[in-house]
Order: sequence, then C-alpha cells, then structure tokens
Amino acid sequence: MSALHYHLPSEHTLNLTLKRDLCIYGGNSGGIAAAVAARRLGLSVVVLEPGRHLGGMTAGGLSLTDIGNKHAIGGVSREFYRRVGRHYGVPEHWRFEPHAAEQTYLDWVAEEGIEVHYGSFLAAVEVRDRDIVRLWTESGVEVQARCFIDCSYEGDLMAAAGVSFTIGRESNSAYGETLNGAQVRNKHQFELPVDPYVVEGDSASGLLPGIEPGEPVIGRGDRRVQAYNFRLCLSRNPENQRPFEKPEGYDRGRYELFARYLRAGYVPVFNKFDALVNDKVDMNNHGAFSTDFIGGNHAFLTASYAGREEIFQRHVAHVKGLLWFWKQDPEVPREFQEPFQNWGWAKDEFVDCGGFPHSLYVREGRRLVGDVVMTEHHCTGAERIEDSVGLAAYTMDSHNCRRFVRDGKVLNEGDVQVHSGPPYPISYRALIPRRGECGNLFVPFGLSASHIAFGSIRMEPVFMLLAESCVHAALLAIRGGVDVQDVPYEKLRDELLNAGQVLDPNINAADPQSGE
Repeated sequence: MSALHYHLPSEHTLNLTLKRDLCIYGGNSGGIAAAVAARRLGLSVVVLEPGRHLGGMTAGGLSLTDIGNKHAIGGVSREFYRRVGRHYGVPEHWRFEPHAAEQTYLDWVAEEGIEVHYGSFLAAVEVRDRDIVRLWTESGVEVQARCFIDCSYEGDLMAAAGVSFTIGRESNSAYGETLNGAQVRNKHQFELPVDPYVVEGDSASGLLPGIEPGEPVIGRGDRRVQAYNFRLCLSRNPENQRPFEKPEGYDRGRYELFARYLRAGYVPVFNKFDALVNDKVDMNNHGAFSTDFIGGNHAFLTASYAGREEIFQRHVAHVKGLLWFWKQDPEVPREFQEPFQNWGWAKDEFVDCGGFPHSLYVREGRRLVGDVVMTEHHCTGAERIEDSVGLAAYTMDSHNCRRFVRDGKVLNEGDVQVHSGPPYPISYRALIPRRGECGNLFVPFGLSASHIAFGSIRMEPVFMLLAESCVHAALLAIRGGVDVQDVPYEKLRDELLNAGQVLDPNINAADPQSGE
C-alpha cells in the first residue's frame, strides 16, 4: 500500500516538448470527456493529470451520481454512464463502484488512443498577446497548444493565465441574490445546544477546535468555500473488508465537540450510507458533525502544493479519526456503534491506498468571472440565456463553510439546499474568459458563476458535458483562426446538437432524479 497524497513529486523528469491542438489540464471526469471528444473530432490532444489516477471524483468515491434530471445529460457524458453500465450488464448505471468507473475511463483512453501524462502538476504558463502559448509541468513536460482547457477542480491553469476569477461567496447584493453569502439554516445543523468552549461555560478558556470567533452577517460575502471531504466506499461483506484502524496521531480532542453533542442526546444515524452494489455504500457527509472538515479548506486554493499537501493530510486525519471514534469511543450510543462494527473499507477499492479514496472532494475552487456570470436567477428560470452549451438541473447546494458561536452555543453556517426548478441552460460565455482577456482558454468546471449557482452546476455529469462543449468550440476557434470569444454560436449549437448534447430546457422531464 502506498502513502496517500494530494501532491506527490514526480519520480522522473521527462524533458519532453509536445505540440498539440488541444492541451487538457486535469484527467478527471471532465478532462477525459474532453479528450474523447477531441480525438473523435480529429484534434491532437494531450491530457496532463497531476495525480496517479483518472476520473477524478467520479472514480474517486462519488459513486452515487448527483444527477438532478438524467434527461438533461447527453453526449459523451451520457455515454460514460452507458459504458459503465456494460460492466454490470445493464443499459446504463448511476450507482457504480469506484473501480468500475476508473476502469471505464482507462479502457476509454486506451480505445481512443489518448495521450496522458500522470504526475503533471502545473509549474508555469507563458501568455503572449493574450493567448496561452505554452505551459510547463513540474515533471518536465512542456506543451505548446492552440487551445487549452482547465479541467482542474482548483482552477490552477486559469489563475496562472491571469484571467479574472474569484474565490468564496459573493454578497447577496452583488447579483441581487437571496442565497449567497453567509447563511444559517436548519439542515446539517446542531439540533441540540452544545457548549463551544474548551472548559464548558468558560468563554475565557477559548474555543474547541474548528470553531471560529465572531458571528456571521447573513448574506454578506467572504472568501470561504464550502467544506471538502472524501466520499468513502465502505463494505459490509466480511470477505471484502479492511478494518478501520486507529490512525497514527489520533487526537481524541478533535472530536470533543461531537462527544458533547452526543452527551446532549444526539444519536447518529446511517443517512448518506447510500447503497451501491455488492454490499457497498457511498458514504457522504450527514449532520452537524461528520466527514466534512468544516473550515479546514479555506487556505487550500491559494496554498503552494506543499501547503495543499498539509491540508489534504488534515482532511485524511479528520475522516479516519472520525471513523475510529465511531467504532470504539464509549461516548457513541450503542444503537449506532454496534451496527457500525459491521462496516469496513472495501478491500477491492482504492487498493493502493488501503481502501481510502485517493481523491479529495474539492467541491468548490476558483471560479472564472466572465462576461456572463451564472446566478441564482438563471437556476430558477427568472433569467434565461440564449447561448446554451448544456443543461444543469441540481438543487442550489452548498455545504457548511464554518462553525461559530451564538448565545454561548455552537452553530454551523453555510449550508444551503434549495430546489432550483426544471433544468436550465448554461451560457457558453460562462465557460470562457472575458473578451479582451485570454483568447484560447476554456474553463468548464470552475466556470463563471456565483457561489450559489455554482453549487447547482458543479455536478460531475454536467462537468463532463460542458467539457465536451468546450472541445467543439475549440475546433471552431482553431478552424476559424478566431479567439474563443468570437466563436459563432449558431455553428457551435449545430455541432453540439449533432453530438447528442441536450441544450433545450424543454426536455422530457419524466423520471427526474432527485438530488441524492
């Protein structure tokens, strides 16, 4: 079993120079979808993947697909779910095992002849006359390309290219929204009063770990991003289990807040133990204190790779420590602890990491600020755009961003879960920099959207379909010798429809998939 890392320096320096039509930074779900589309369109393409695995979160534990409405998913994105369905002998599959998803991507890459370089963390970018000319990776790969797609969850390439972006939450006043900025709501909230101080009742003793001083102003913006965690694949089959073990450096004090919540009368439940196949579940965050490492990620996006590695390891420690706490701590109620003993790591998943996922769930990174910013108003249908390159359909969703104290009790802040309504179109102009900025860059994940609109758009199937749409636009830009801002939308629309993309929100809405 190898060590678990966010950033693992490359073992070899390649000193390799590549000239391609298209360079894709990030071999996650969107990156592979883009590469498949590019190869089929006859473009030369290279994928630079910083990690050691393909598929990002889709192959990294996010196995219960957040769909919104599966009829809104077309093109290469829909093809992925049909391909993984073949693994199980069904037409398509949306609740798959992580290893099945990764193998699907690996087979796809081999079938299409896609060039992938692993361990390729971005080192530098050269921009000339507002275009990216080339980039370099820490592993010694130089890529010169005609167009670039930033498929990273973090938005590292667009930041290096110098385009306009933002981090965190806008105030409601920025775009006339109601669900942006600080929010204190009832979901994933402390349902019972819990004392926040190191010495209960003594504010002078300081706050327990993970609690911030000061109260939020509802609707006010800041640079906080919603909490990260890991999506865990657990098994209850004794023949396919690795036991949860006490993690090195386990600090029971990190869970004192949860212990107090239990003493107040809270009993954990097995919500978000979502069934997959073969006696496995996709375990996600649930409740006031769970696998989300609330407040532990705010420095992540601006940190160096070494700094991100430290933050990554703190997230690992939080999750492993929590599972150990659940398993053996006497504060945990028997009605939860005893059945929890039946669970363990799935032995046949993430085998090089001892069953623990290799992908940190970076739910929110940098976000482009383009000529169109998708907002709450687009999600609800109050505003419509006319240059659709795909549909989104998920709830306006944000996980909690911090913990604070009100009237001597701890509360969570930042969780929002508000239904957005029917599927709605995403603007092409939200995927590209402002006119006058970079003319050969696309950003399909960290697209131009407010915090709360991004929370609806950010789902993996949508990421894949937007990445494919970027490739069709790149082909038109290359053929026409124009900036991405000057790609004629009518031609792009025709190309996307021919590729099976769904652009019209007036689709057959039967069988909507709930926001699971």
